[in-house]
Amino acid sequence: MPNTQPIQLKKAFDPQIFLARIEAGKTVEKYAKNQKIFSQGDIADTVCFIQKGKVKITVLSEHGKEAVVGIFAEGQFFGEACLEGEKRRTSASHAMEECLITSITKSAMLATLAAEPKFSSFFIAYLLSRNSRIEDDLIDQLFNSSERRLARLLLLLANFGKEGGATPVPVTLSQETLAEMIGTTRSRVSFFMNKFRKKGFIDYNGKIEVHSSLLDAVLREKPQIKQDD
Repeated sequence: MPNTQPIQLKKAFDPQIFLARIEAGKTVEKYAKNQKIFSQGDIADTVCFIQKGKVKITVLSEHGKEAVVGIFAEGQFFGEACLEGEKRRTSASHAMEECLITSITKSAMLATLAAEPKFSSFFIAYLLSRNSRIEDDLIDQLFNSSERRLARLLLLLANFGKEGGATPVPVTLSQETLAEMIGTTRSRVSFFMNKFRKKGFIDYNGKIEVHSSLLDAVLREKPQIKQDD
């Protein structure tokens, strides 16, 4: 008798579905605003993926000074340095708002990268995008004034240039944090924020709402080697 059982076709691998699913080697957890995700010095044995929310990455110096080195949003990975041999976390991470975070063990991450080409492509595309962002940040620090650096940071936080962008920044960032991220003083940030608000580039009342006019102003302005900060 011929086999009449239907052939079971393997479902195509979907990286987003994989990252949202709880299974061996993966956990999905909710974090409240300001809740710690991991601390500097913790054992580095997981890679994190943001399903929802924003995460702040900070570094604490030997003298106790804390600096913000990055803000990560939905669809981004962080903590992936463990894949290349990092034993301890060199930074700390905190939820800037309510977050949903997938944590993947190092072994599960490496196994999936080896077994699923679609996931490998997805992860490599993220790493390339992040590398490009780091290069842009370096150029920004070297050649642009603090005013232009602040404008670029606000546009990035508002997701301009991404699908679904041009929306209000859904978190309240202190002027101290903004100053740390662009390498200037709080008083300079305050001056530029007031200038942007007076020109109608932003609304600043409890949260930062960035308008497309700020992007237009940045594009019109020719970048120059910074004279002072």
